[in-house]
Amino acid sequence: MVVGVLVADCLLGDVHSLKEKRSLVRPVVAELRRRFEVSAAETGDAGLHRRAEFSVSLVAGERAHVVEVLHACERLVAGRPELELLSTRTRVLDDDDLD
Repeated sequence: MVVGVLVADCLLGDVHSLKEKRSLVRPVVAELRRRFEVSAAETGDAGLHRRAEFSVSLVAGERAHVVEVLHACERLVAGRPELELLSTRTRVLDDDDLD
């Protein structure tokens, strides 16, 4: 068993309210879930209207698959024109790491 986690910190474009932020964040989370069959959510400080943090996680049988999916998720977030990807953190844990 391999567990992978990606945390992406993003700056939102011309957003002036939390309502506008939600209108940008929800489609990204939904697309991550739909395209890659991962768990995805907005995490971090939800009270800041120009910043968003996305967290993605998945469990698979092989490390290569986990790494591939997390990289694809990062590319999806980085490719969204309404977001500026500031940083990402990735963690992959194998069976041996979980003892």
